[in-house]
Amino acid sequence: MKLCKDIHQHSKYPERILQFGEGNFLRAFVDLIVHTMNEEADFNSGIVVIQPIQNGLIEILNLQDGLYTLYLKGIQDGQVTSEHKVIDCVTRGINPYTDYDQYLKLAENPDLRFVISNTTEAGIFLHKKDRLEDRPQVSFPGKLTALLYRRYKFFNGDKSKGLIFIPCELIEKNGDKLKEIILKFVELWELESEFLQWIIEANIFCNSLVDRIVPGYPRERLEEIYRELGYEDDLVVEAEPFHLWVIEGPDFVKSEFPVDKVGLNVLFVDDITPYRTRKVRILNGAHTSMVPVAYLYGIDTVREAIEDEVVGKFVKDTIFEEIIPTLDLTKEELEAFANSVIDRFKNPFIKHDLMSIALNSMSKFETRVLPSILEYQNREGKLPLKLTFSLAALINFHRGERNGEKIVLSDDAAILEQYASLWKVHDGSSEQLKTIVATILSNEKVWKMDLNQVSGLTDAITTYLTNILELGMKKAIFQVMY
Repeated sequence: MKLCKDIHQHSKYPERILQFGEGNFLRAFVDLIVHTMNEEADFNSGIVVIQPIQNGLIEILNLQDGLYTLYLKGIQDGQVTSEHKVIDCVTRGINPYTDYDQYLKLAENPDLRFVISNTTEAGIFLHKKDRLEDRPQVSFPGKLTALLYRRYKFFNGDKSKGLIFIPCELIEKNGDKLKEIILKFVELWELESEFLQWIIEANIFCNSLVDRIVPGYPRERLEEIYRELGYEDDLVVEAEPFHLWVIEGPDFVKSEFPVDKVGLNVLFVDDITPYRTRKVRILNGAHTSMVPVAYLYGIDTVREAIEDEVVGKFVKDTIFEEIIPTLDLTKEELEAFANSVIDRFKNPFIKHDLMSIALNSMSKFETRVLPSILEYQNREGKLPLKLTFSLAALINFHRGERNGEKIVLSDDAAILEQYASLWKVHDGSSEQLKTIVATILSNEKVWKMDLNQVSGLTDAITTYLTNILELGMKKAIFQVMY
C-alpha cells in the first residue's frame, strides 16, 4: 500500500519553529494549530522537531517526510463529529543523540523564532551533571542552554535573534521554571554575564496551559483506517475535537503568533492562574470526585458514569452547584467550559477507565477537589454535600473491595499501608469508623493540613461513610441527591 507522502504533497515553509517532542500530544495539538495558521493566516512557518530522549519517532517522521494524519473524533455542541486531515507543517526531525551537530546548527538559522515543547512533567528539571561540552546534554533545559549559547555566539549577541518559548508541559508556571533552570545552567557552566543578560533581555518565556484529550495511536483500528485513507501511516493519531491553549505573555507574542485570526480556542492572557484553576477544579476535579462514587456504584468508565441517570446527575450537580460557585471567572465562561467538559466525558470514541484516573487518588483529591470543598465552605458557610460525600466514598474505596471483588489500589505505599491497617481492625462500630475517618483526615502529609479542624467535616464524612457501608452506594448516593 502507498504511504501518505506518495499521495499528499508537502508544503514548503521556512523553519521558524523548534519543537521538542514528537509524541501524540504535540502532533495532535500544536502542530494542528500551526498547520491551520499556515493555511488560513499566512503564518508561513515550518516546524523542526527534536527528539528529546534517546528513543523516539524521529526516524519514522523523516521516512514520512513529516506528514501524518490526524483524526478528530468526539462530541461538539451535542453532536457526534469525526474528521481527519493531513498535517504538513513539519519540515523534518532531528535526533540530537545521533546528530548533535545538525541540532546545534539550528541555532544559526536567522528565521528561527519560536520554541515549543512537551517533554512531560518530568522534562523541565535541573540535571546538574549536564555540561556544555556534552553531545547531547541529558536534560531538555541543558540542550536548550547549549543551543542558545551557540545562537548568542553566532549572532554576536544580537538581541533581535532572541526566541519566544511556549512550553506545554503540565507544570505550574512552566515558562518561568524553564527560564529559571536555563539561567542556573549559565551559572553552573560559568558562561559570560553578557550571555545571561542576552537570555533575560532578548528572549521571552511564556507560561502556558494546554487541554486536549489525545488517546493517541489507534493500533486496534489501523487496518480499517488504512482502508479508509487509501495509504499507510505509522504516525496516525486520534484526538478529541475540544482544544484549549492559554498563553501568558506580552501582547506582541499574540501579533507574531496569529491564532486569533483563525478562530481557534487559544487565549492570550495577562494571568494564566484563573484558567489553570478552572481546568484543575472543573475537569480534573470532576474526574477525581467521580471515580470513587461511580466505581463503587458499579460503573467502570467515564462515559458510562456521565450517561448514567443517577451518577451523571451527581457529577453534573457537583460541577454546577459546588465547584463553579468557588471560582472567579464569569458564570457564563465557567458554565460554557463545564458544558464542554460534559460533552468530552460523553465522547463515544474514547474509553476512559475510572481505574486509570484512580491512580494516586489521594494526592489528586488534595490538589483537585479539596480546594473546592474549603472554598465552598468559606463562601457559603457550609460544606458542599456531594464533594464531601465523594471524600467519604474515597475512604471506602480504599477498603479495596467492590461488591465482594478486590479493588487493585494504586497509591503511595505509606497511604495504602495506613488504610490497610485501619480497615483491618474495623469492627463495625460507629466509634471505630469515626476513628478511621479522623485518622485519615489528620494525615497532614497528604492534605497539607489537619482536616479534622474543618468545621463539621469529620462528622459529615463519618455519616456518609456509615450510609455507604450499611446501605450500599446506590442507596447512599440517593440520600445525598434527593
